Amino acid sequence: MGKARLAVDIGGTFTDLALEANGKRTSVKVLTTPRAPEEGVLTGIGEILKQSGVKPADLGLIIHGTTLATNAIIERKGARTALIVTEGFRDSIEMAFEHRFEQYDIFMQKPPPLVARDLRFGIPERLDGRGNVLVPLDEAAVRALAPRLKAQKIEAVAIGYMHAYLDGKHERRTRDILAEALPGLSITLSSEVSPEIREYERWSTAVANAYVQPVMDRYLGRLDKALRDQGFVCPLFMITSGGGLTALDTARKFPIRLVESGPAGGAILAAALARQCGLDKVLSFDMGGTTAKICLIDNGEPQHSRTFEVARQYRFLKGSGLPLRIPVIEMVEIGAGGGSIAHVDSLSRINVGPESAGAEPGPASYGRGGTEPTVTDADVVLGRLDPGYFAGGTIKLSPDKAGAAVDKAVGKPLDLKRLDAAFGVSEIVEENMANAARVHAVERGKELQARTMIAFGGAAPIHAARLAEKLGIDRVLVPEGAGVGSAVGFLMAPVAYEVVRSRYVQLDQDKFDPAFVNRLFAEMHAEAEAVVKAGAPQAKLVATRTADMRYRGQGHEITVDLPEGEFTAASRDILVKRYEEGYAATFGRTIPGLGVEIMNWTLRLAAAQPALPQSPPQPADKPAKARGQRPVYDPADQDMRDVPIYHRADLSIGSYVPGPAVIAEDETTTIVPKSFAARLSPIGAILLEKV
Repeated sequence: MGKARLAVDIGGTFTDLALEANGKRTSVKVLTTPRAPEEGVLTGIGEILKQSGVKPADLGLIIHGTTLATNAIIERKGARTALIVTEGFRDSIEMAFEHRFEQYDIFMQKPPPLVARDLRFGIPERLDGRGNVLVPLDEAAVRALAPRLKAQKIEAVAIGYMHAYLDGKHERRTRDILAEALPGLSITLSSEVSPEIREYERWSTAVANAYVQPVMDRYLGRLDKALRDQGFVCPLFMITSGGGLTALDTARKFPIRLVESGPAGGAILAAALARQCGLDKVLSFDMGGTTAKICLIDNGEPQHSRTFEVARQYRFLKGSGLPLRIPVIEMVEIGAGGGSIAHVDSLSRINVGPESAGAEPGPASYGRGGTEPTVTDADVVLGRLDPGYFAGGTIKLSPDKAGAAVDKAVGKPLDLKRLDAAFGVSEIVEENMANAARVHAVERGKELQARTMIAFGGAAPIHAARLAEKLGIDRVLVPEGAGVGSAVGFLMAPVAYEVVRSRYVQLDQDKFDPAFVNRLFAEMHAEAEAVVKAGAPQAKLVATRTADMRYRGQGHEITVDLPEGEFTAASRDILVKRYEEGYAATFGRTIPGLGVEIMNWTLRLAAAQPALPQSPPQPADKPAKARGQRPVYDPADQDMRDVPIYHRADLSIGSYVPGPAVIAEDETTTIVPKSFAARLSPIGAILLEKV
């Protein structure tokens, strides 16, 4: 038997698992266990091995993604952390950008730093902007700090010195002194976790890494030990926010790179399907139990970024969270999932999310103690979910409890019938998602109308067609295994690592030094190769290079793709041309007469992945056979109407399902409204098209 591969994705409500063995895929959903996440993982692994007949020794690889790091920051449940900075700069982490992200709110609340002021310490030392030592490190001051850290019961320390991105020798020496005095202390260096210019973002990232590192280290250690105790001998890899796999040791050292690991898996799946189906423009829509994630994919590749915010104080407002400088797949994430709670506000408006019922106690219909209505409860009332076949029948839903919760929180305050109240909840959550997609597209100068939506996650296929109508999208693709889409995406992710360096380079004719740039990339390549080869020793490596560039005198940069091969004197003109093309695409113009400069250089090294076979043409339609029918809410008639119920397992390539209809499967349900028709595509995906 060939080596099987297993993917595990811990979400806020469900833990999803997908296993591939001998060309066959098995998937399972189990409820997440927030108090001890590894328990849900082990329960799910036991169930999926039982269903597939695979033994622990048959597994060649386990890939894991988790929201644990994100939740620790949002819920402020990380380690007791201290920050050591250059003397005179301990308040930089709290001063932040010194701008008002909510201009007209006189009670605006800035995100509180993860480290309180009395746990931030200044040490005499200083490098200049070229890496020269202006003030030597005061080692005596570092040693004197050790007993104070011990007295404060500090578990983790972040060290961030001015201009350490150029040379981290003072940070490394501080670490060595503290490690000798305080064995077992978790220490994060800003020059390792985020070696980039601009101290606030660099220190914010270092502090966040230090804050979650002990939590993640303990969790990953417990999980690794539990797997070994159960006979698993295969390597355990983690999925990063940038969509690559990384070894367990790297993940335990830099857990901040895992904050968006689950959503990244979904974007990888959507990108792979886009390439397989020859789709140039795609909108990836991932809706689970807690959040919805929307990502734009062009030419088979999701957009990447090195800027991310976590724990925003204001729901979707940029600048209201803690900035992280990490490789991340760019997407918008909102509190709109199946477990999102609905309520009526003081202006008699229905609001949905961002609060979620999660897995404990869960939606009211779960019968696990939840009393507040959620999107899942509304879907139960509207007949979209089969109470006896939810999560493959492992969770029995209670329509009565769902209806009572909707009545109490929405129906009675607004004097609405149960069906109208439930439909109101559904419409609001869909409009929230549509609005987020519109804003995300506009901010990036993209159009939505000509795109194909790829919908996955437990709740996405239920709401995808209606969301597509709101966005003017005519095609929706629901892939095979959609209910565990992010976990399936994990199985498609390459082993990868990204390295960045802040090195100031002017692109003037007489100042561009190609030899310097070639040496820089050689160093970055060696660092990334050591990480990638550890996980994929025989793989062919694929390098992607970018630079953050700006006109001289500007305060911020745009990211530009760099050409392949060695840099020469002729590369200078190519770099300027690419920058001006990117600037014009972003801002609609260029600025003549200004010089161009580069601030950051980035290299992403990934193990080459085998290309998926291209999808054959869609065959002729053949009618599908329904298993039965049940009442489902019809928005046009504002009442329940009997619609045919199909099961995905009964469909074959070319099966045709006219709307209105419901297509049920173990991990999700696809709603086909009367304005759409569904077909099973040659790759096993459900294709919904406007009629």
